[in-house]
Amino acid sequence: MTPVADLTIDELSGDVHPILNQLRADTPVVWVPAIDRWLVTDRDLVLKALLDVATYTVDDPRFTTAQVVGPSMLSTDGAAHARHRSPFALPFRRNASVTGFAATTQRDAAALVDELRRRNPSAQAADLRAGLAAPLAVSTITDALGLVDTSGEDLLAWYREIVTAVEAVTAGKHPGPSVQAAFDELDRAVRRSLDGTGSIIGTIAARSNLTTAELVSNTAVMLFGAIETSEGMTANALVHVLADPSVLQQLRDRPELVEQAVEESLRMEPAATLVDRYVTATTTLGDVVLPQGAAVSLSLAGANRDPAFFDDPDRFDLGRANVGHHLAFVHGPHACIGMHLARLETAAALKAVLGVREGVTLVDTEAAQPRGLVFRKPESVPVIFGAPAPS
Repeated sequence: MTPVADLTIDELSGDVHPILNQLRADTPVVWVPAIDRWLVTDRDLVLKALLDVATYTVDDPRFTTAQVVGPSMLSTDGAAHARHRSPFALPFRRNASVTGFAATTQRDAAALVDELRRRNPSAQAADLRAGLAAPLAVSTITDALGLVDTSGEDLLAWYREIVTAVEAVTAGKHPGPSVQAAFDELDRAVRRSLDGTGSIIGTIAARSNLTTAELVSNTAVMLFGAIETSEGMTANALVHVLADPSVLQQLRDRPELVEQAVEESLRMEPAATLVDRYVTATTTLGDVVLPQGAAVSLSLAGANRDPAFFDDPDRFDLGRANVGHHLAFVHGPHACIGMHLARLETAAALKAVLGVREGVTLVDTEAAQPRGLVFRKPESVPVIFGAPAPS
């Protein structure tokens, strides 16, 4: 393996799992110059940091997303975090998600697959990431938020500006004026929805003491999570299933295992692979003394393939008994509030693809390899509907 001091962003963004496996075995808490922070790969240590919010905080001026969107549930801890998070969490609890969105999500997924089949007849490749995972993520959060007079195209455009701005700040650059224009549009959409019937934003505003600016910041965070990570989660799951004929056959024979496949895919390749924390006081993690102010990246990908907890962790196993203990949605106060909705989306996408009578074949495994330092997903998921022509 490349020495830690020489690891590059490209190496950490590519086939990273062998690197994480070696780091976990040798130095589970290690300083990585390429990302300018400590990297933690051991599951027990990752979990310890996630649960100890007094020592490992998100409330730090270096938190790049907060620099773009302002204070939100993503970048606060303690009482401030509860004030931001609680009003948004209630509408996305499990029962509400299942009751409110299961039927529409399955309908939308089936319609997207039908459209891909219509546009891409036999022997012509279709991209399940661009044509299914991405639009399903957008339509689901559009329906969920219910912003008045706001389309999925609007939300997608604002989300892209936010992502571009966060990437610019992370690279030490100024985000530019276009993100402010996007925030102005989002602000107007939120204000239009404060008294709107059927709008979650209006309901949240009525039962909280969040300011309009705080509602906008948290809505931006919801867009970021609901589109970026849900698209990646669905695309990764499609690759895991379609790339392994035995898994694909198991799911066709036993469709009740689809939810298990979603969880195993989350374990194997979490869409958000790193979460950042900042040390509030000198502390020891594993065998390493972390000074006050240390920046730490907790590797969810490393934790999810820890052989001390998951047997044969690099194998996709539909029978894995403890798969529900993966950390893909984080643990503790910052656990993803959209996890149940995201699971619905990915399960709906898998069911829609599995329901294609002529079958679906993955035709480019290289393009379908997940990549990314923080958010990991394939460049594309190219498939042919029906069996490929013999070579």
